Amino acid sequence: MHTPAPDAYDGLPGGIGVSRLRVYDWPAADGLRGGTPHLHLTCTEGYAVVGGRGTVHTLTPAGFRQTPLAPGALVWFTPGTIHRLVNEGDLTIHVLMQNSGLPEAGDAVLTLPPHLLADPATYRAAVALPADGTEQATENAARHRRDLAVEGFAALRAATESGDPEPLAAFHRAAAALVRPLTEAWRKRWQTGAAASAAATGAQLDALARGDASHLAHARVRAEQPAERGRFGMCGRLDVYETGA
Repeated sequence: MHTPAPDAYDGLPGGIGVSRLRVYDWPAADGLRGGTPHLHLTCTEGYAVVGGRGTVHTLTPAGFRQTPLAPGALVWFTPGTIHRLVNEGDLTIHVLMQNSGLPEAGDAVLTLPPHLLADPATYRAAVALPADGTEQATENAARHRRDLAVEGFAALRAATESGDPEPLAAFHRAAAALVRPLTEAWRKRWQTGAAASAAATGAQLDALARGDASHLAHARVRAEQPAERGRFGMCGRLDVYETGA
């Protein structure tokens, strides 16, 4: 009996997402220029540095760390890693994101002061950018939320470095509560992305083990230009791509 050839997964390898990021050069209260500290709850994220220089500041229960970023550097971190990009001169990055770009589609919580993490409505109001605002109004809103997140990040870093783990643990709990209503939608994105990609590979291996190479006849090529250029993101201006299956 002939087994139908397994179809190929049409998205980027492994169901990842990619964007091009030009990191903000806006100065914050501490004198550092850069983006908005935040974490992801279900996604590993990676940086492939293509221009300029800077650092990524990270905070986990293990402590605070600074990792240099220069052309050719490849840096990645797992869910729960609070990260803040610091721009030391024209820092440009290709961002690689697990789960079909979910970090830019909802899986991110900014390190706002605790009173702004109390409930989803309060948080959304604090992080929202104007939907129909001018370029300047959108930039002002993005800078304001960045500054709030830097304030919260500084407090979390100080507590962690002083040996007090509770503020960071409380932030983790608040972040989990904020995203809980979103998890079923995220699950569907994972099922049609990373899970589908892995399943396709498994089916192709099974076929090859039987001596069946018919899936190779379904080969195809995709090419994409940015679907949007210069979007105000958490860490900088984004060129975004539609790369899902």
